[in-house]
Amino acid sequence: MYIAMNRFRIALGSEQAFIDIWKNRDTFLSEVPGFKDFNLLQGPTNEEHTLFASHSVWESKDDFENWTQSEAFRKAHANAGGAKKNIYLGPPQFEGFESVV
Repeated sequence: MYIAMNRFRIALGSEQAFIDIWKNRDTFLSEVPGFKDFNLLQGPTNEEHTLFASHSVWESKDDFENWTQSEAFRKAHANAGGAKKNIYLGPPQFEGFESVV
């Protein structure tokens, strides 16, 4: 199993706009071999931002990496950010984890 996570720092007051972007986008993940599950997680808020993490579960790291090179990935990220770019406080921070137990 492989878990891919991206952490996002979202400007205060833009949380619902960020959630709506994820709710309304086509991810095309159901078409991708090895994909198992996806969650968008909302974390703590401080005086500067609210932390969110996207969390996807894959059969293997190879399946995830194959997705990042696929047409489905390009379609899903074609409008990432877009006109709503001001809600992001910097780029997402990627973290990947392989199951060991």
